Amino acid sequence: MIKNKRVALYFRLCAFVFATIGLLKQIGVFDGIISLRSFMFYTIQSNLLAIILFAFLAVRTGMSLREGVHGSAGWHTRLGMVCAVDLLVTLVVFWVLLVPEVPASYLWTFDNIAVHTVTPLLCLFDFILFSEARKLKYRDVYYVCIYPLGYVVFTTIAGLAGYVYYFSSTFSSPASSQIEITAVRFPYFFLDFDRLGLMAFAYIGAILVFFLILSHAIFFIDRKIR
Repeated sequence: MIKNKRVALYFRLCAFVFATIGLLKQIGVFDGIISLRSFMFYTIQSNLLAIILFAFLAVRTGMSLREGVHGSAGWHTRLGMVCAVDLLVTLVVFWVLLVPEVPASYLWTFDNIAVHTVTPLLCLFDFILFSEARKLKYRDVYYVCIYPLGYVVFTTIAGLAGYVYYFSSTFSSPASSQIEITAVRFPYFFLDFDRLGLMAFAYIGAILVFFLILSHAIFFIDRKIR
């Protein structure tokens, strides 16, 4: 654990600026096209959560500098752990499950690397470098499931109620030139009950297990290593 509040403040300010730029680029602000629909996706919501976390911690760290430079800059360890896990799942799910679904030209763009890789890692580094060790309790490992489960419930209700995330176009058959336009009512293919039916619950369960594996791993590191 780094017990230098000035270092923590610089790290958190830089993380806040980077995460904010990455999110704004992803939703199209710098291109003059702001897509509010983007906020229906877990990636955007989780990155927004990271921005709020960095802003809160930066303000708290700056205020504590009046008490001296040296000392703990670790506050709200549980919140830091939850954000780290929720963002790490954004990273892993994208690079493992979603890469085949996106254009190759998008993979190495700044906005993709920012929201799906760098910002999640910044959350993890903040937790490892600045949070106080052995502050987590075992029940905290299950708090990481609250937001993802809430997201699944929210998007499922929205989809079944008729919300459309986007439209996909496919040929009606391999030998046909007729294009069919299909409304996609769910944000990700592994949550798409229209395509998968009840099989979507298997994906949801597997991802939930992965959440818990990550949270248990961080809890173990916090207890046994740090």
